[in-house]
Amino acid sequence: MTIQPTSNASTTSDTVPMTVITTCYGRNRHLYNLLSSLENSSVKPAEVIIVNDDADPNRLAEFPLNIVKLPTTVKSAVNDGSDTTITEFDIGHNRNLGALQATHDMLIFLDVDCIVAHTFIEQMYKKLLQYPNALLMGQPRYLTRPLSPEESTQLKINHLPVSILDELSVYNPYRYNFDEADSYPTETEQTAIKQTDDYGAFWSLCFALNRQTFDKIGGFDTQYTGYGAEDTDFAFTARRLDIDFYLTADIAYHQQHSVYRPPLNHLDSIIVNANRFYQKWHCWPMAGWLSQFSDMRLIDWTEEQSLPIAILRNPSDNEIKRAHCPDAPYV
Repeated sequence: MTIQPTSNASTTSDTVPMTVITTCYGRNRHLYNLLSSLENSSVKPAEVIIVNDDADPNRLAEFPLNIVKLPTTVKSAVNDGSDTTITEFDIGHNRNLGALQATHDMLIFLDVDCIVAHTFIEQMYKKLLQYPNALLMGQPRYLTRPLSPEESTQLKINHLPVSILDELSVYNPYRYNFDEADSYPTETEQTAIKQTDDYGAFWSLCFALNRQTFDKIGGFDTQYTGYGAEDTDFAFTARRLDIDFYLTADIAYHQQHSVYRPPLNHLDSIIVNANRFYQKWHCWPMAGWLSQFSDMRLIDWTEEQSLPIAILRNPSDNEIKRAHCPDAPYV
């Protein structure tokens, strides 16, 4: 496998020995905004791994970051000596690949639609030094519309005020949220951190841990496919291994894109993954979505059942159209 760092790594700004890992396909507008936020962080990560097949190398060269671009297609030997090729986009597999190739032991995983707050990298670095064996998750805020091209340009040159991002974003009321003041460090106070036993609150949008912890968990279970439950499975494995889980007030702004409520466009993978999860943990994930699917008679399911879920019918085009929410900030 060829790994080619870009030649534009900055030597003038402070860096910390952390690897940021993200993966995407067809989401490069979001990717470039993420890289802009990393470029203008109070400290820069020493390495940014992008598991991606379609980013423009010329655009990547515009960012003064040590960028390593890995392909999502990987060849590996099988028992008969031939090669097998993984060709479809698989977020768990791609995250595992990024972690495997990371130069540094401190790892930050970011979804491609993140824009990190100015101090996000610095604060996560300090917290991992303090809690080196823990799993840390940042504080998402959800933009209520996409950034305009002009705003993306301002973000790139560090002229987009944080007040604009704050005004454009909201918290998800169904998740734990810190008080807003907890997310902004002062000269004497760091951002807030809170240990929790609610491992179901983990979401892989923005999290950090050391490589040893990631390896202890075993990375992401690649038997999950597509959308849903792979991050809860990751957190449940951490709980089984007595790995402490902390929520932090460090903000990652989620770039707005359309969603489906409920996610009928992911029905097949949600059911596959729900069955996989129940097989491992003997409880059902994504119960809210499963309940909605059941109410629509797409599946026959109750939270008490132990038999695998079967799809009774696929949603109609009109049902999917009605579920589409082009302006929603989150699912």
